[in-house]
Amino acid sequence: MTISSFSVPRNIIYGENSLEHLSTLIGKKAALVTGGSSMKRFGFLKRAEDLLKQANFECIIIDNVEPNPSVETVRKGAEAMLAFEPDWIVAIGGGSALDAAKVMWCFYEHPHLSFEDLLPVGAMPHLRTKARFVAIPSTSGSASEITSFSVITDTESHIKYPIVAADMVPDIAILDPCIPAKMPPHITANTGMDVLTHAIEAYVSTAATSFTDPYAIEAIRLVFENLETAYLQPDNITARYNMHNASAMAGIAFSNASLGLVHSMAHKIGGEFDITHGLANAIMLPYIIQYNRLSTNKYRLLEEKLRIKDLIVAIQDLNQRLDIPQTLKACREVVIEEEQFNTALLRMSINAFDDPCTLTNPGCPGIDDIMDLYQQSYYGK
Repeated sequence: MTISSFSVPRNIIYGENSLEHLSTLIGKKAALVTGGSSMKRFGFLKRAEDLLKQANFECIIIDNVEPNPSVETVRKGAEAMLAFEPDWIVAIGGGSALDAAKVMWCFYEHPHLSFEDLLPVGAMPHLRTKARFVAIPSTSGSASEITSFSVITDTESHIKYPIVAADMVPDIAILDPCIPAKMPPHITANTGMDVLTHAIEAYVSTAATSFTDPYAIEAIRLVFENLETAYLQPDNITARYNMHNASAMAGIAFSNASLGLVHSMAHKIGGEFDITHGLANAIMLPYIIQYNRLSTNKYRLLEEKLRIKDLIVAIQDLNQRLDIPQTLKACREVVIEEEQFNTALLRMSINAFDDPCTLTNPGCPGIDDIMDLYQQSYYGK
């Protein structure tokens, strides 16, 4: 029998106004890492800084982490940390800010490492020799606050690299639904479908266990019951609470069971065309479920457990209600021209085949299979 492991953050603080937990931390210096302007504009960054100062912390802010954070960004952030020497790193924002902060943390603790040193699964040296980590998500989607994953983009090769290291699981995750309540509807939709994809892929993963399945199933149920409400009624705090918790539960599942081909392919098309990760997942998920059904009965079991007649139809219907297109060709967020798509097709397919998430996909796709699935997702055939 295979020996497995199961890990989650030591503390998950959740509920309305749980951001206040920052005032209870004990330490001397904190580096606050965030993305663009939203956390500043809505006052959450200032509130986080004020709470840390109440706890007698000296603070610096490392901001302007871009969507799809780059190797250069995490290197610059680590250099700021090396100069400041924080004993806590507090990441607040979307998945990009949290992912970037994790790798900044790695380079802060081990500045001699190259980015390539971090890429093999399990290659990360131990962390927490200098600092501990708090993750506060502003979106209900990436689950970076829960997971051992980070996705960083090499801007030269246009490839997104998933970095996996058990030590990157944050010490504390703070899930305050008041923060994602400020998300605009299209971000609510895209990040919410990312949650659904995380949970479904974790459930059917070849590494799924009796520990991970309950989290995945509950996350799927919560998404189907709450995402449309959160999309249509942004201030509905109950829907926001349920979606924020669903994101974390899906993160617990996939951080321990890994993911599958939807994420492998989304990573690569995102690196090529800069399409939002959750949007790419939402569009490709039905096509890949259809392919994977030939290799596992767990989709059928999921339909039975949640009393869903047809999972693919349920996802397509939800996408339509969230104004998400059925094909990559129909995307309005970014225009993926047919000629550009076909030029990148083989390269994306090879890179997706090599992505770590492909290892736990329930089917065993070859490069030709991946090319075909990209084409199905683009043309809708």
